[in-house]
Amino acid sequence: MLSSIIDFSQTSLLVALIAIAFNPTAWNIVARNEYNNKSITRFFAGDRRIGCYFLAVMIFSFGIFRDSLYHRALEDQPRVAMLPEPLATLIPAALFIAGQTFVITSTWALGITGTFLGDYFGILMDSRVEGFPFNVLRDPMYVGSTMCFAAGALWYERPAGLLITLYVYIIYVIALRFEGPFTDMIYSRRAEAAKRK
Repeated sequence: MLSSIIDFSQTSLLVALIAIAFNPTAWNIVARNEYNNKSITRFFAGDRRIGCYFLAVMIFSFGIFRDSLYHRALEDQPRVAMLPEPLATLIPAALFIAGQTFVITSTWALGITGTFLGDYFGILMDSRVEGFPFNVLRDPMYVGSTMCFAAGALWYERPAGLLITLYVYIIYVIALRFEGPFTDMIYSRRAEAAKRK
């Protein structure tokens, strides 16, 4: 029975789920507001780059906070062996290394402004990034992050972590339905403006 391996009564589980949904939701709202109203840019006296770096610090910090809430939720859940040794160590380690590789190389390829919604500030890249990891995955940061959630669940042997990982995946899919088309619109407007010149 599911209730024997997942303790739904733990507040830490609910808090982690809220934090996981909050991050992409909040950043999409904040970024769209920035695109339409330039609120952060105005706050930083018209310096959109400083505004983007500020948002990057906020996104990164809240990501660390979300991860700490996830780990707290895992600690409060029943421990159940899910994989035999040595797979119980090797698979989560491999998932984590691969996931972090996707996240870190994505950040490297995109740079700070490309990673942290710089396009919403009007800081656009010259062209689409097509090298690794974008030649392997369309959304390597989200895939890598999801892999790290799964790795944590398997490493700490917490079935609740796998349920949370599924939830993370669903949240990211929803977020991408908003982010992808909006980002495409930003770049298509730039292309149209360039044609008119």
